Amino acid sequence: MEAPDEKSIITYVVSFYHYFSKMKALAVEGKRIGKVLDQVLEVDKIIERYEELAAELLAWIHRTVDLISNQKFANSLSGVQQQLQAFTAYCTLEKPVKFQEKGNLEVLLFSIQSKLRAHNRRLFVPREGCGIWDIDKAWGELEKAEHEREAALRAELIRQEKLELLAQRFDHKVAMRESWLNENQRLVSQDNFGYELPAVEAAMKKHEAIEADIAAYEERVQGVAELAQALAAEGYYDARRVAAQRDSVLRQWALLTGLVGARRTRLEQNLALQKVFQEMVYMVDWMEEMQTQLLSRECGQHLVEADDLLQKHGLLEGDIAAQSERVEALNAAALRFSQLQGYQPCDPQVICNRVNHVHGCLSELQEQAARRRAELEASRSLWALLQELEEAESWARDKERLLEATSGSGGAAGTAGGAHDLSSTARLLAQHKILQGELGGRRALLQQALRRGEELAAAGGSVGPGAEPLHLAGLAERAASARRRWQRLEEAAARRERRLQEARALHQFGADLDGLLDWLRDAYRLAAAGDFGHDEASSRRLARQHRALTGEVEAHRGPVGGLRRQLATLGGASGAGPLVVALQVRVVEAEQLFAEVTEVAALRRQWLRDALAVYRMFGEVHACELWIGEKEQWLLAMRVPDSLDDVEVVQHRFESLDQEMNSLMGRVLDVNQTVQELVEGGHPSSDEVRSCQDHLNSRWNRIVELVDQRKEEMSAVLLVENHVLEVAEVRAQVREKRRAVESAPRAGGALQWRLSGLEAALQALEPRQAALLEEAALLAERFPAQATRLHQGAEELGAEWGALAGAAQACGEAVAAAGRLQRFLRDLDTFLDWLVRAQEAAGAVEGPLPRSLEEADGLLARHAALKEEVDQREEDYARIVAASEALLASDGAELGPGLALDEWLPHLEVGWHKLLGLWEERREALVQAHVYQLFLRDLCQALAVLRNQEVALSSAELPCTVESVEEAMKRHRDFLTTMELNQQKMQVAVQAAESLLRQGNVYGEQAQEAVARLLEK
Repeated sequence: MEAPDEKSIITYVVSFYHYFSKMKALAVEGKRIGKVLDQVLEVDKIIERYEELAAELLAWIHRTVDLISNQKFANSLSGVQQQLQAFTAYCTLEKPVKFQEKGNLEVLLFSIQSKLRAHNRRLFVPREGCGIWDIDKAWGELEKAEHEREAALRAELIRQEKLELLAQRFDHKVAMRESWLNENQRLVSQDNFGYELPAVEAAMKKHEAIEADIAAYEERVQGVAELAQALAAEGYYDARRVAAQRDSVLRQWALLTGLVGARRTRLEQNLALQKVFQEMVYMVDWMEEMQTQLLSRECGQHLVEADDLLQKHGLLEGDIAAQSERVEALNAAALRFSQLQGYQPCDPQVICNRVNHVHGCLSELQEQAARRRAELEASRSLWALLQELEEAESWARDKERLLEATSGSGGAAGTAGGAHDLSSTARLLAQHKILQGELGGRRALLQQALRRGEELAAAGGSVGPGAEPLHLAGLAERAASARRRWQRLEEAAARRERRLQEARALHQFGADLDGLLDWLRDAYRLAAAGDFGHDEASSRRLARQHRALTGEVEAHRGPVGGLRRQLATLGGASGAGPLVVALQVRVVEAEQLFAEVTEVAALRRQWLRDALAVYRMFGEVHACELWIGEKEQWLLAMRVPDSLDDVEVVQHRFESLDQEMNSLMGRVLDVNQTVQELVEGGHPSSDEVRSCQDHLNSRWNRIVELVDQRKEEMSAVLLVENHVLEVAEVRAQVREKRRAVESAPRAGGALQWRLSGLEAALQALEPRQAALLEEAALLAERFPAQATRLHQGAEELGAEWGALAGAAQACGEAVAAAGRLQRFLRDLDTFLDWLVRAQEAAGAVEGPLPRSLEEADGLLARHAALKEEVDQREEDYARIVAASEALLASDGAELGPGLALDEWLPHLEVGWHKLLGLWEERREALVQAHVYQLFLRDLCQALAVLRNQEVALSSAELPCTVESVEEAMKRHRDFLTTMELNQQKMQVAVQAAESLLRQGNVYGEQAQEAVARLLEK
């Protein structure tokens, strides 16, 4: 307990008293029990011996089981045989000794049980794990492990023998495979293929037979690898040698397969080269046949015959191109053989000679085919040019007659070629664009034909040796006639297009002007309408429509203003015809109609704006009056509540009402501003608008006054109810504190805790109680109707506060009395604890004595410090005695039950005097020890001096010279002087020993013996 009360302390003291009184009886009982224990010691020693031997035997069994349970054997036949011999030695030598120890343990256990029966004691039961049955169980496990060890050793021996046989088989196969591989490697290293295609093909067939033989032998090589893998999997001890031999065989096998592959590659290269040479011979024969066909000089007498000869020549060129690709492929294939690195199947110079011969034949054939094609192309171009010029001149003549016929049927502008309206003009323009496109295509063809004619004329004018001569003058005349005919056609087409464009522009202007006049008439009808709406929504819709119409009118202002300029431009190009005059009249009409529409639209926009403002103001006024009427009805019917909860609910409703009134006030201000603008603008309904504004403002003022009145009433009720509630709360807290103090137990700790809490509560509640009384007086003066209720609450609070103050005073007096008793008991307990510790520190007469002078000084210093502490505690002892006498003199008014101070005071006095006596005894012992240590220090110094002098005398040597003799005599005189001084120190040690003996020091005899040894030395 951190703060024990007086009952707990008294209980502890009484328990200590009874415990110390029983200590003597317990000592007597201990002696009696000791006699019985002597009889048990002998049996316990035997039991301990049994358990030790049993533990040793079990430990040996477990170690042996762990050792022989290890199934890791040597990885060789000789190693396994040695392990089997070691196991046999264990079974015949080591195990019988341990079996004899097991029998001795059984005999020892029997003797223990016999002695226990003789003393009529309970039989001995060995601890768990050391019984005979446990030893038998462990021995059975040992025998089981021995059986498993023996079986495993014999199985491992059989396995090692099998591995040895398998290794011998592997070595035999490896020797055979290496011999075969060496022979075949020598065979495939020879290259004797021949220099003709049949000889190379025969060598290839022979090589395929060798490959088949080698492929059949692969299974035997794999058999060697499988044997090596089997030995490695079984953990053969010489697995590295086996793996090395296997790798050697596999390397030779890989070398053989590589040699076979390389020889096959060389054979294939020779075979491919011979085949390429054979194909080259075939291609040279074919090219000689084609050259005889290209020597013909026939070129044709007209266009059809020239085309037929060109088609036949194209087929020949296709064959030559196809065979050219084949020749190039053969040459590339042959050249690749000359560029090989390392082995080459033929001399590169021979290959290059054959390739150059084939390539020369092909080039000669291609040049001859090109010359033949050039002759045929020239002949065909001549006949085709003459035909194209004739066709172009005929087509131009027909189109020129057609354009002249359509242009001659037209008259003035606007009626050219049947263009009477916009649709017919567009149709004619489309037809003319088609004609122009056809004219452009024909123009490009004619230009190409003329250029070819010029080229042919520049080339000389004849086609070939077998054709008719063509004169240059006739070709030039035909070309000039075609140019003149084409120029006249283009001029006629340009005149026709210009007339059609002018007619289309005038007709398009007239159509646009008609559309504009129709739109202006519709806009005037809409702008002159007399409908301004019957409410705000309809007026807003009409205003939105009118804004859209006004925007469209403004968008047409630019086009209307540019009508005259556009007509002047079109009329100046076409002349002053009847169509132009009619268009001028319609332009003037459009300008006048546009001005009327603009004026009417401006008037209607103003009328719509005024109507919308009036309807909007009326709507706002109606909405505001509806809200004001609803809230007036609620405020007039509202009853001021009496309870605080109802007041809070109504107050929340007033908070939302304030937000709504702030929003409505903005709307009322907007209505007043709108009315002001309408009146200032001279609106026809100004009087009606003014009266509506006055009515709304009067109703708004009434609702504001009514809300302020209700708020004042709610504030009064809320203040009074809050005050009454707070007074009741404080009164309940004061009552609770008073009841807690009155019901608290009178124990010192609990009562002190209650008093501390009460003081803190009083400090916190006192300002609040004074503030509530002052607030009650102010509220009673402000609200006379609630004065009686407020005064009653203040009186009840004052009464409860007075009762709490009285309870606090009584509690403080009780706490003070309990505190005095508590402090006395705490001081008494602390003093008793110190007294016991001080007696233990001062009463160590038989305690350890100092073994050195420093230790003696330290013990004396600590003992002196203990004396100072005792002197300081003397005042505490006097104060405790005085307090106990005061408590005894109070007739037990402040004492608890069972507190026997009159019995404990004599014991306290005896303990105090005992402490003083123990301190004196310990001080005397420490002083004697300190004096003895001083003596020992002087004695040690004297002995050290004697030893030094003895060493100096024993090591002295006789001088050999006069100077050394003088120096030695000087040192001897100094030595004699030092001896006289040291003799005085010895006398001091002797006197100190005699003084110790005279004073009756416990170390006197020891000091005399030490002095005797010193004098003797």
